[in-house]
Amino acid sequence: MKAIVQDAYGSTDRLELRDVERPLPREDEVLLRVRAAGVDPSVWHLMTGRPYVARLSPRIGLRRPAQPVRGWDAAGVVESVGAKVTQLAPGDEVFGSCDGSFAEYARGRADQLAPRPDGLTFEQAAALPVSGVTALQSLAAALPRPGQQVLVIGASGGVGTYAVQLAVHHGARVTGVCGPGGADLVRSLGAADVVDYTREAITDRPVRYDLIVDAAGNRSLRALRRVLAPRGTAVFVGGEDGGPVLGGIDRWARGLVLSAFVGQRLRPVFAVVRRQDLLTLKALAESGAITPILDRTYPLADAPAAVRHLETGHPRGKLVLTVAG
Repeated sequence: MKAIVQDAYGSTDRLELRDVERPLPREDEVLLRVRAAGVDPSVWHLMTGRPYVARLSPRIGLRRPAQPVRGWDAAGVVESVGAKVTQLAPGDEVFGSCDGSFAEYARGRADQLAPRPDGLTFEQAAALPVSGVTALQSLAAALPRPGQQVLVIGASGGVGTYAVQLAVHHGARVTGVCGPGGADLVRSLGAADVVDYTREAITDRPVRYDLIVDAAGNRSLRALRRVLAPRGTAVFVGGEDGGPVLGGIDRWARGLVLSAFVGQRLRPVFAVVRRQDLLTLKALAESGAITPILDRTYPLADAPAAVRHLETGHPRGKLVLTVAG
């Protein structure tokens, strides 16, 4: 089968389209014929091996990638199932998380897959799992009530577009922070206000927010606390400017420690794709409460270009790879 393979950490130059053996599913897994695969920041982190502390995990790999095929997000058709899988069968159309989704076939745990939402294409469904679940679990940290103030930083990105829609769905008044090219998109998702971070700092306004979702991962604790309500919650997603060794882990740790001494809650989100959350996203998508936003799609062979665009192009919404059906 064709797959995007990486033998050593580095830039997109390390990503190669190659013929590799088709994976074999374990007893609690399925083999998925991939129709589309989402491209999210975790792909870049795994490609570069940054932050370096993540390499201590056996699943990541200390000296080289433990899983040479890139990608997590996937949507496709179940090809075969393991002996212990009962909720899925060959021929089912599903979406969720797989090991090595940048390939014609990938294996995934049955409890990390769910039926593809009605009305969504494979490409739209592949844009949902990691970013959608991250946004869902971010808001679960302090579920907003109608009329509360919610600030979403990185509102035009993969996680941010879902966070805006989910907060609006709960009746919150949402302010989105994005670059000048994303303002119209963020407003179209239901945000009542938009801050262009190239022209205005989030601390320039007198508003205090009940919930802050920092999906850009690069605001200081001091800046976040200045605009957070005295009993508000700030959620950190990622840590893009935290340095090559620790990434955002040091900010996460400082936030957790500080939360023990102040009324504000400052916490990271370690999103885990679970079937129940996927089913929640499926229902929300089918009801029209959320819609996957696709910046653009690429063929599988152009995965390096997609990752470069993710790194430097500030995509609005998600990037997706299409795989021939």
